[in-house]
Amino acid sequence: MIDFPFPPALRLLRWAIHGTFAVLLVLAVLAVVQEGRTAVAAGGVLLGVFYGTAIFVESRLPDFGGRTHLILGRIWLVVVTLAWAALALAAPSFVWLAFPLFFAYLHLLRLPAAIPGVVVLTGAAVAAASWHAGGLTPPQVIGPVIGAAVATLMALVYKALYHESEQRRLLIDDLVRTRERLVRAEGDAARLAERERLAGEIHDTLAQGMSSIVLLLRAARRDLGTRPEIAEERVIEAERAAAENLEEARNFVRALAPPALQHSSLAAALRRISDSAAARTPTRVRFEVSGDPVELPPAYDLTLLRVAQGALGNVSRHSGADNAGVTLSYLGDVVVLDVFDDGRGFDPTRTPADGPGTGYGLRVMRDRAAALGGTLTVESTPGEGTAVAMTLPLPLPGGHR
Repeated sequence: MIDFPFPPALRLLRWAIHGTFAVLLVLAVLAVVQEGRTAVAAGGVLLGVFYGTAIFVESRLPDFGGRTHLILGRIWLVVVTLAWAALALAAPSFVWLAFPLFFAYLHLLRLPAAIPGVVVLTGAAVAAASWHAGGLTPPQVIGPVIGAAVATLMALVYKALYHESEQRRLLIDDLVRTRERLVRAEGDAARLAERERLAGEIHDTLAQGMSSIVLLLRAARRDLGTRPEIAEERVIEAERAAAENLEEARNFVRALAPPALQHSSLAAALRRISDSAAARTPTRVRFEVSGDPVELPPAYDLTLLRVAQGALGNVSRHSGADNAGVTLSYLGDVVVLDVFDDGRGFDPTRTPADGPGTGYGLRVMRDRAAALGGTLTVESTPGEGTAVAMTLPLPLPGGHR
C-alpha cells in the first residue's frame, strides 16, 4: 500500500496505467460496437466515465495521499472490479482490463491483501476467457498470469526503489541538519575567538593604559603638596596616556592598526612604549635592538608590540623594579622579544589566586605566541626579578613558516 503524495516517478507510472486502461477500454468498446452489442458498449462507456471522474476528483482531494484518499480509493476499486467482472462476462474483449487493475490492487491495498486480490483477479480473468472460448487453453491461462506477475514485480521493484529513495532523502536531511549545526558551532567558535581576541587587545592596551593613568594620578596627588612641579609632570603624563588610550579605543572601532605602528617601525614603536613606561613609573626602562632588522608581517608587529605592552604593564603594577629592559633580537630564522626587570619577582608555579595578579595577561601572551607558531617563557624567582621571552619563527618567503 502507498498512502503518501505521489512523487514524480510514481505519478508518471500512474498516468501510464490509466492510459493503458483507457486504451484497452476503448478497444473493447469498439469491438462490441462492431458486434452490434450497444448495451454492453454503453456499460463500457459508463465504466470509463466513472473511472475518469474518480481520477479527476482524486487529484483535488484536500487530503490527497492521506486516509480519506485511501478509503475512497478502495471504494472506487470495489466498484471498478464489479463493473469489470460484469463486462468481462458479457464480452471477452473486456477481460484484458484486468492488467491495469492489477496495479490498482497493489497500489491501494496492503501487500498481504493485494497479493491474494491479484490472484483472485487473475483467476477471474482466466475463468471469463475460458467461458467465452468454451474451454480452457494455455494462452488463456498464460496471458493473465504473466500480466499479474509483471504487475506484481513492477510494484515490488518500485516499492523497493521508493524506500531506498526515502532512506537517501532522510540521510540527506540529516546531513543538512548536521551541516547547519556545524555552521552554527563554527559561528559560535568564531564569536568566542573574537571575544577572546578583543579581551586580549583590551587587556594589553586599554587596561594597561588605565592602570598607568591611575598610578600617575596617585603619584601626582602624593607629590601635590611637597613637589608640585613633579605632580604637574605626572598629570601631563596621565593626560598623554589618556589621549593614547582614547586613540586605541577609536582604532578598535575602526579596526585599524595600533597608533604606535601606523606611522613608524616596530622598533620605534617599542622604543616609544618603553620611554612612556619609564616616564610613568620610577622604573628606568632601556630598549635595545639586536641583529639585523627584517620586515615582519603586520600580525608579527602587532603581537610583539602587545606582548611588550603587557609585560611592561606587569612591571609597572607588580614588580617595584628599579630597572627594566626591552630587547628585540633578530636571530636568523627567529625573532625574540625579551622583557626583564630586577623587581620583586614571583613564583611561576603558584596559581593566580595565590598572588596579586589574575594571570590573564600571561595567558593572553602565550595565546598570542602560539597563534604565530611561537613560544613564551617566563622565568622568575621571588626577590630576583622576572624575565619574559617570546620567540617567533620568521615567516619564509611566500608567507610560510
